[in-house]
Amino acid sequence: MAPPPETLTTERILEATEEVLRRYGPAKATVVDVARALGVSHGTVYRHFRTKAALREAVTKRWLDRTTELLAGIAADTGRDPEARVRAWLAALFAAKRQKAGADPELFATYTVLTGGSGGAVGTHLAELTGQLTELVRAGVDAGVFTVEDPATAALALFQATSLFHDPVHAQEWERPGAQAEFQALVDLCVRGLKGAGA
Repeated sequence: MAPPPETLTTERILEATEEVLRRYGPAKATVVDVARALGVSHGTVYRHFRTKAALREAVTKRWLDRTTELLAGIAADTGRDPEARVRAWLAALFAAKRQKAGADPELFATYTVLTGGSGGAVGTHLAELTGQLTELVRAGVDAGVFTVEDPATAALALFQATSLFHDPVHAQEWERPGAQAEFQALVDLCVRGLKGAGA
């Protein structure tokens, strides 16, 4: 007797979609390809995701959420002082983006294309990241470590200042000799700025 078919879940569809995107790229991957990989009809996939765009948005969000969740753990770690948490958060962001680009360049290139067309997922991701960074800066202000007047403005400036090390458009720069040292020097400079003129 054959085992019962595995329940088709949203997560299984997203996993299959990621594999199809890796294999065919965003221009050629179709919902029919995803359905074929799952052994179901494309209509079954459409019952979970009404359009191809909705499926792409969901798989993009899933990809971005991996980084958001990793960084949320650092942001929530109140056992470290605020400066150490800011440094660790920025380092983890750079490392996560670098790892995604280096470990699976085909999929990274695919997601770079998809994020360009996924305003909702990308906007939410950026808001969550800057929100986490704002809370870290605010914790530093509350502890008397940072002297900025507006933590949200300072966090956004910090995020934008370090974009060379996390914005996918700069991925080709991340493996250059000296990139890690440049990143560290920039973080040192930014943290001094958060501390104020007397730092």
